[in-house]
Amino acid sequence: MSVLVYAESEGGKLKKVAFEVASYGKAVADQMGTEVIAVTFNVADADALGNYGVSKVMNITVDGNFDAKIYASGIQHAASEAAAKVVVVSSSADSRYLTPLLAIGLEAGYATNVVAAPSSLSPFTVKRSAFTNKAFTQTEISSEIKIIGVSNNAFGLVENTTACTVEDFAPGLATSAITVESVDKATDKVTIADAEVVVSGGRGLKGPENWHLIEDLASTLGAATACSKPVSDMGWRPHSEHVGQTGKPVASNLYIAIGVSGAIQHLAGINSSKVKVVINNDPEAPFFKAADYGIVGDAFEVVPQLIEKLKAFKAQA
Repeated sequence: MSVLVYAESEGGKLKKVAFEVASYGKAVADQMGTEVIAVTFNVADADALGNYGVSKVMNITVDGNFDAKIYASGIQHAASEAAAKVVVVSSSADSRYLTPLLAIGLEAGYATNVVAAPSSLSPFTVKRSAFTNKAFTQTEISSEIKIIGVSNNAFGLVENTTACTVEDFAPGLATSAITVESVDKATDKVTIADAEVVVSGGRGLKGPENWHLIEDLASTLGAATACSKPVSDMGWRPHSEHVGQTGKPVASNLYIAIGVSGAIQHLAGINSSKVKVVINNDPEAPFFKAADYGIVGDAFEVVPQLIEKLKAFKAQA
């Protein structure tokens, strides 16, 4: 018996969420009196998971890009090999894509948006966010094998140094039915999924030619850039930066919205962010009701001053 975690990676390197699910998996394993085993794909630095409680890594080598069917198949084989009773995944887009397939293959119950370690093992009960993070539920999983989808940035990173071994694992994988013609990836930028800080812009910036305000502030903070749906729909920014209920969910520690009115769909997608700041010249903008801090003012005056003050602060640090 063990707890298996799926540690995500990109370009052969582990993502931040990999360490968060490992930390969560270790907490569950301690409750169960067992060990944490991780499954990875094409990872070169898998032993780093030992810093977060993982005692063994099963590394699978696959060709090509992410494919939900192939990855779900690999994780299913790893769960069977490790006799895992609990499988922990993140809440990334990739994990949400593959986990329903995994749940079917393992005949497992799947709880999404989990924000805390189990409050009980019998019955197995976890706390989940619900109603776009406006409430919490206590959910029981009654199946023999349980799958837990940890909400990003909810549990955090908990170091727990453990002797870790890395083994090649070569199960029989499913056959892909997808053909990828090309993949274009941004370089030297913080991704929205891994960002501690996100700076987002809306129609209040009046045009793509003013987006340097967002990029300059993001660069100063080491943040990812994002946008509202109307901005991506108008072609000012790529759809990959669209955050909200119909775009990418954001669970950053700090979310700064500039010129974003705060439509309900946008707020639903960023509600998991711990601190929300809005800059808008309309004091009646809905975002002010959801924000922790707000500045009523012209973004073209406020943001340059904010960047200047932040740079001066960093220079003194």
